[in-house]
Amino acid sequence: MVATTFQPRAWKWRAVSRPKPAEQPVIRTVFIAGSFSCVVDEGKIGPPIWTIINQKSEFCWHKSEMADPLAQVIELLRPRSVFSKGISGAGPWAVSYSEFGHPGFCAVIEGRCRLAVAGEQPVILQEGDFVLLPATPAFTISGFEPATPRRIDPKEAPAAGEEIRHGRPDGPADVRLRGGYFVFDSPDAGLIVSLLPAMIHIHGNDRLATLVRLFGDEANEERAGRDLVLARLVEVLLIESLRAAQGKDAPPGLLRGLADGRIAEALRWMHGDPARSWTADELAREAGLSRSAFFDRFTRSVGLRPMEYLLAWRMAVAKDLLRSRTIALDEVARRVGYGSASTFSTAFSRHVGQPPGRFARGGAEQMRMAVAGMPRIG
Repeated sequence: MVATTFQPRAWKWRAVSRPKPAEQPVIRTVFIAGSFSCVVDEGKIGPPIWTIINQKSEFCWHKSEMADPLAQVIELLRPRSVFSKGISGAGPWAVSYSEFGHPGFCAVIEGRCRLAVAGEQPVILQEGDFVLLPATPAFTISGFEPATPRRIDPKEAPAAGEEIRHGRPDGPADVRLRGGYFVFDSPDAGLIVSLLPAMIHIHGNDRLATLVRLFGDEANEERAGRDLVLARLVEVLLIESLRAAQGKDAPPGLLRGLADGRIAEALRWMHGDPARSWTADELAREAGLSRSAFFDRFTRSVGLRPMEYLLAWRMAVAKDLLRSRTIALDEVARRVGYGSASTFSTAFSRHVGQPPGRFARGGAEQMRMAVAGMPRIG
């Protein structure tokens, strides 16, 4: 196996034992089998211009701008659409949902209502608002007239096409919503979700409200390609809501870290090159901070120390690679920054609680059991 690195501005190929960080985007090509064809000009991939026969290309981008931590997290979570429903209420009404654990969302199509999520301050939802609950704790949603909450088990989904009506059954609704939930297929979803706020409330974002309406329309129809469209819409919903929630006022976690330009630079390097043997000093230099200032600022923003976050990200990537069961253990180890399979196995076992081989064999069955029995759209 030969590894080569192409430097776009230099316009030449050179053999290297392992790609190193460079100021320009780097394409690392591993010659195995298949074909490769493209032209690179000023760091941009253009139309085909040459072909290398019987080779397969693997791309590794090492410039920090090439890594988008938020997009990588969404991709790693693998959201899958499960359920979406229209909801309306009129007069005195209140419903209380038990803790669910899977991510839920709700968009207010028209009107107003009250939402009280366990552990959060109650909020007033109005037309155009969007709420994302990454782990959906217990919550109560209601109108503004006094009412005793009716308890609902979120796992008992009504039939597709039925709108849920609460309160007065006749007459116009005081509020109309589109609510739903989905599951993450990632075996490391719990760790990643812990880096997100417990509740994300976006006010007056027309893009999100439009996306939810599209999601609901697609879910209620039996059109060709529906499952694929729903999966893509869920990904867009997640990205739109998460990036809309970025800000320095967000609680400690990934979103707050990405809102800080210095910390975001370090996060992009961690995500873009997990194979590199990073140190806190190197990450501090990339962020343009002293080691102590970087350590304190990163910990306050993200809620984890820099090397703790790096380990968590590496293990999340490793779990994803192991789950595919198509990559050798020593290659998994190399891709997440370990010099040998044995060193990686020790670290993985300590972090996950089981050796990588057992995790790879049991990952698919664990995910199947986690989502077994859950209602699906249609």
